[in-house]
Amino acid sequence: MSSPGANASAHISGIQTGEQKRETLGNVRLRDHHTNEVILIPTPSNDPNDPLNWSQTYKFYIAVVVCLGMLVCNFLAAGPTIAIVETAADFFPDDDLNKSIPRVAYFFTSTALVQGTGNFLWVPLANKFGRRPVYIISYAIYLAAAVWLIFEKHFAGFLVGRILLGFGSGAAETLAPLTIADVFFLHERGTIMALYTSFLSIGVAFGILIDGLIVINNTWPVIYETASALIALVFLLVIFTFPETAFNRDDPPLLEAQSQGNQNAEKYSVAIESSDPRPRKRSYLQNLKIFHRTLTEESLLKMFFRPLGVIILPSVLWASLVQSVTIGFLVAVTSNAAVAYSNTYDFQPWQVGLAFISAILGSLIGVPAGGQLGDLVADRFTRRNGGMRNPEMRLPAMALSLITTPLALILYGVGIQKKLHWICPTIGLGLCE
Repeated sequence: MSSPGANASAHISGIQTGEQKRETLGNVRLRDHHTNEVILIPTPSNDPNDPLNWSQTYKFYIAVVVCLGMLVCNFLAAGPTIAIVETAADFFPDDDLNKSIPRVAYFFTSTALVQGTGNFLWVPLANKFGRRPVYIISYAIYLAAAVWLIFEKHFAGFLVGRILLGFGSGAAETLAPLTIADVFFLHERGTIMALYTSFLSIGVAFGILIDGLIVINNTWPVIYETASALIALVFLLVIFTFPETAFNRDDPPLLEAQSQGNQNAEKYSVAIESSDPRPRKRSYLQNLKIFHRTLTEESLLKMFFRPLGVIILPSVLWASLVQSVTIGFLVAVTSNAAVAYSNTYDFQPWQVGLAFISAILGSLIGVPAGGQLGDLVADRFTRRNGGMRNPEMRLPAMALSLITTPLALILYGVGIQKKLHWICPTIGLGLCE
């Protein structure tokens, strides 16, 4: 297949206007009805600055930075839970641990809460002003909060710092799917989204694993020093190598001509090639510009309130509930693991951290199941449906999680409660991820 920009007209000619418009509803023609070839959705422009026209190597670099951001954002969100006992002892040296640990747990649960709710602000800003400024501002907040927490010694101040940390780290977590959609075609997104989801979970497990090793010979604030260095690294990568990925591409005149017959379409095709000069590629320094232009004239206030209306749609509500429950259980398990393994198996923090190797392996195993398998299943149903792709065609690939997720929670909960062998809850950690 030649470059997307060069083949844009050829792919456009196989798309009917009505089908192109239905993309927003989730139903699109992904394969040509006659040739069964994959149709590029969205249709790329002839602009070299269009992210869809970037080289595959650079696209995958963008995906790597996005996944690295996911790892770093959850590294500090959940990782320090491994030292929750030591943290509680430092903040409340005169209190019983049974009373102080639940109070310190607010450091981590509040972070998870703000990571999610903060996106009611971040996403409208990203849709209005672009992804790059939001990435830079949010990572700056995240880094500042991490450095602050290295030195903060008071409970109230530390709690405020953790809330600010959650607010800054949550943006990248939600902007990642938008970035992937900006850069990759519809038929390419399955595997990349699976990697994104996997690294979101790996960030939690990796943070707990590394933080457990850190506290063997160091105090728990060193966790925040290490995390600050990692955040700074990603922050620099975003500033100097991560361009704006949001791109406004108008519907080519050829699409409109489709509804008027082949003769008009041919005329417009010739007109596009002869009268639409190829734009110049932006320089490296131009790509470093933080603000380019507003992406829409729509009211920002209206964009803030839109999720409240969208959430009542059954498909959106179902997906939101599934994600919320999954993340909720993940937060509950990670916040509890250090105390649970310590009380039940007399594990040291570093030993608890090593148990989360299971979670990392579970996340990596889930990549082909959620990516390639999901693509194969969805593509098979697409072929059977005459080339039309519906969102629900990925659901059969998710059936396995209906078994593994409840089983994971049972293995972890029952294993801890009944004091079964430590491998039982550890396998539960792997299945949970």
